[in-house]
Amino acid sequence: MANLSNIIKRYKSYRSINGLRATYTCQYALIGIGNHCVGNLLPVIQHLQLPLKYICCTSEKKATLVSQKYNGVKGTDNLNTILDDETILGVILATTPHEHFQIARKVLKAGKSLFIEKPPCEDEEQLRTLIDTVRLFGSPHVVVGLQRRFAPITQFLHQRLKNTDKHHYLYRYQTGLYPEGDVLLELFIHPLDYVVHLFGEAKVITANRITFKNGGQTLMLVLEHREVTGMLELSTDFSWQNAQEELSISTSKGCYTLSNMETLEFSPKRSSFLGVPLEKVVPGNAITTRLCARNAFLPILDNNQVVTQGFFNEIKAFADMVENKREDNYAFGFESMKHTYSLMAKIRETTH
Repeated sequence: MANLSNIIKRYKSYRSINGLRATYTCQYALIGIGNHCVGNLLPVIQHLQLPLKYICCTSEKKATLVSQKYNGVKGTDNLNTILDDETILGVILATTPHEHFQIARKVLKAGKSLFIEKPPCEDEEQLRTLIDTVRLFGSPHVVVGLQRRFAPITQFLHQRLKNTDKHHYLYRYQTGLYPEGDVLLELFIHPLDYVVHLFGEAKVITANRITFKNGGQTLMLVLEHREVTGMLELSTDFSWQNAQEELSISTSKGCYTLSNMETLEFSPKRSSFLGVPLEKVVPGNAITTRLCARNAFLPILDNNQVVTQGFFNEIKAFADMVENKREDNYAFGFESMKHTYSLMAKIRETTH
């Protein structure tokens, strides 16, 4: 027991020291201070201890309050203060969506690395402009903040689906009303980008938009990828308090069910003989295995929703690229958004 106790102590000491060594030294700036920034991005920035030099706001009053609230951070309402500061290597952009494109171009022209919240722009033409701007001005790194790509459970699901025959999938994405913006571009981009990220380029087979008197709408889609066909129900005709996101993927090995980006379960295929399902001949209990799930009992970082939903890893990935701790494989930049924007353009064309 003494040896076991020593091993545990040494492991805890190693883990603690390893965490303390994970430091960041470059200077960063945050553009935007809305609810998303305060609730999701700033807690990550503060936990990672990123040296945040500026927060850019829309007014001088907000800038003054920022300087008072966040020690060591300069509030400013002048974007050029950030663009002209050569010590700023990484910029995190999370303003209102319609401002993203123009501000992003200015940041890229200043030669700074950019983390940009979704949507990075409004259409394919603007996306091509951003890609060309990166090439022309040599901006070091770009990460688009579609956090589902960065959720730990996504990486696990990717590995499980690798080298597996995928039959079809069903994706249900249900929220409440969204009167404040473009539903397709600002909300439905999440599930559409996610299926493109998992399965590759998609072709629209069927697309139908249903609108309701209260402003709600539902998109019913059938998409065809290279290896799999999927059906999607994307809707704002439900509730934000009980929003639901569920992806079921049928494969040759069984069915994977991903719920709210926090729980992944697997039900194996039942065996058959000459096309006859043996479960009808020899009944047995259905087996469902929980592969991954957020543990709400243990209040540690890994079980915080900021981590399980992908917000933590997207900011960390960006900072690691800026500080050359991770290679930029272009998996999360503007180039990676081509198929997503092409898909959204086709849906608009089909359902106008």
